[in-house]
Amino acid sequence: MKNLLTFFAFFLTVQLAFAQVDIQKPNEPTAAETALINDFIPKEKALLWKITGKDLTTPSYLYGTIHMIDKEDFFLTDATKQAVKDAKMLTFEINMDEMTDMGAQMALLTKAFMADGKSLSDLLTEEEYTMVKKHFEEKGLPIFLFERVKPMFLTVLADMDMSGGGGMATGEIVSYEMELMKMGKADDKKMGGLETMEFQMSMFDSIPYEAQAKMLVDAINAGDAGDEQFAAMVKLYKDQDIQGMQTMFEGEEGGLEGFEDLLLVGRNKNWIPIMGKQMSAMPTMFAVGAGHLGGRYGVIALLREDGYVVEAMK
Repeated sequence: MKNLLTFFAFFLTVQLAFAQVDIQKPNEPTAAETALINDFIPKEKALLWKITGKDLTTPSYLYGTIHMIDKEDFFLTDATKQAVKDAKMLTFEINMDEMTDMGAQMALLTKAFMADGKSLSDLLTEEEYTMVKKHFEEKGLPIFLFERVKPMFLTVLADMDMSGGGGMATGEIVSYEMELMKMGKADDKKMGGLETMEFQMSMFDSIPYEAQAKMLVDAINAGDAGDEQFAAMVKLYKDQDIQGMQTMFEGEEGGLEGFEDLLLVGRNKNWIPIMGKQMSAMPTMFAVGAGHLGGRYGVIALLREDGYVVEAMK
């Protein structure tokens, strides 16, 4: 994601798609299982979904976000605003009260460094290191300051706009999570999270440094192609095409091949029992990255498989 302006945006971008999980990659379903679970996979184009059934006495809601977006592209439907009002609790991937605690964020920065004395030059070829060094120096960031920082951090930092001149096309970036949180706070909603910051940051210890370094190199080499890819994702998001976004994510290539599906699926599965407990306690509005919604192992399909009725709200 291009031209992020703050370290808060940095944390949100990091938690878009990666976190440590301790599960096996799911086996391919049989033909009979495929026919059965196809009914669970969402076909509709929608970002807002109503959750009923099972033991719920009042509906809860699921909303797909895009963590950072140009202000000109930002939108919230009336139905989404009403869902926020109807809910008694707003739950995000991370509890936003924790997310905006600067003390907690600074404590997590201590986990930014590689273990065992590893440095960036140990992970890259001489040619790659020269390219990365030049890229950061052009941003006014001497690479020696970041030699021991985990490459995953540097991948996001590599795309940050350090000029102070603005973000995307309009110079203004909006966070869906922050906007929804403001709405919830205005109505004194309870805030919840599906994961902790510590859990999400622990990904840096589960993904090999070599894979992280490859992601960094690929991100820098992508250049303008990264902007084009993000623009394509924003279009799919505005079309509320969660299945199209799912297909796009599955087709992406980068330094973490072999990790994306595992990490996404594992997190989605971990969320279902947590969501069940929160919905049983009170009507809850869940706001998570739209990439988590679609597909066989998306949150919608997993909720339906668990016995809930999940309906698109246009």
